[in-house]
Amino acid sequence: MIGINSHQLENGLRIVHNREATTKMAAVNLLYCVGAKDEDPEHTGFAHLMEHLMFTGTHSAVSFDSVIQMAKGENNAWTNNDITNYYEVLPVENIETALILEADRMVNLSLTDESFENQRSVVAEEFKQRCLNVPYGDMTHLWRALAYKVHPYRWPTIGLNVRTIENAEKSDILNLYKNYYSPSNAILSVVGDIDSDDLFRLAEKHFGGIESRQTMRSGYLQEPEQKDKRELVVCRKVPHRMIFKAYHMPDRLSRGYIESDLLSDVLSNGRSSRFFKKFISQGHLFSNIDASITGDVEPGVLRIQATLLPGVGFEEADTAICEEISRMIDSITDYEVDKYVNKFESNRLFTNINIDERAANIAYFEMLGDADFINSEIHAYRMIDKERMQNFAAYLFEEENSSTVFYDIEK
Repeated sequence: MIGINSHQLENGLRIVHNREATTKMAAVNLLYCVGAKDEDPEHTGFAHLMEHLMFTGTHSAVSFDSVIQMAKGENNAWTNNDITNYYEVLPVENIETALILEADRMVNLSLTDESFENQRSVVAEEFKQRCLNVPYGDMTHLWRALAYKVHPYRWPTIGLNVRTIENAEKSDILNLYKNYYSPSNAILSVVGDIDSDDLFRLAEKHFGGIESRQTMRSGYLQEPEQKDKRELVVCRKVPHRMIFKAYHMPDRLSRGYIESDLLSDVLSNGRSSRFFKKFISQGHLFSNIDASITGDVEPGVLRIQATLLPGVGFEEADTAICEEISRMIDSITDYEVDKYVNKFESNRLFTNINIDERAANIAYFEMLGDADFINSEIHAYRMIDKERMQNFAAYLFEEENSSTVFYDIEK
């Protein structure tokens, strides 16, 4: 059981704390409720660019990284469709250093023309390396555009194309910063050997004076229910054919999310999974095949990705995948469900051993509505039985709910 202490400042900053007395290190995590889904189609990739710019310094701390290193710590950040997350791991006696720095860059970011140009170039180069200059680099763009027609999940975090990043204006980024980087749109999570009252006092000291700002969120266009089977064939200079299938699934807090997660495990988690036994151990059709969920806050997808062996055609491969899914729906067992629930619990326990991941998880669950869900989530998984799995799988894997990219070799 992870003990959670919670507090909220008058400016709206939510604080969650877990006391961990077994280590002299502490994790400070600051989650902002802004991600790629908060962008518009003409300005994509900006949330990720903003993440990079948050390390360019303030008027008080010219180099964020250098101060953290002097405090004997390390720091990093990441962005996805839903959130932007920053964290520091440092000795517990230096927690205040991290709080000072995070509070400072929440309002005093020093965004010079030079730093903006440098980081814009860095992010544009990252786009080219990840999406343009590697085999299958555009796969994420392809399947998202096929599966989503109106929801902002139709573009990846890196952006729709490199031009939107190269043409980004500093004023656009400053607007994002002023709108979303507000205490009322953030969650501070700390794990370490510090008393909660002391932490709340320090948070009030450094964040309490920051003015609360109302986040101007336009709302997200909800994706209509997919009622048609979608397919796309592309040809590229790649070594092997590949299939990517996406099935729409419920949002993070809705019935069906856990079933989707467990179904992806039954299909491909480990050597005893359905796909591994059917295709990989027999050397049949695919050199590799995997199933997973996007794990988004809003309705995401269960995705299946498979690399075809030489000489295998798309029709044969796609039919085999669909037949194995149908076979699973008819024959899933209580043993399989229990096994993957146990695996989930084990993975969660190991993940939360690390104080930085625990701090991030607590902040994430607080963003969802209740940090204590980190303790009760496994109970929700244990409520699932094979009948619920079968019933939901029959709905999830309907042909009309599928979007398939056939990635062929350019001749």
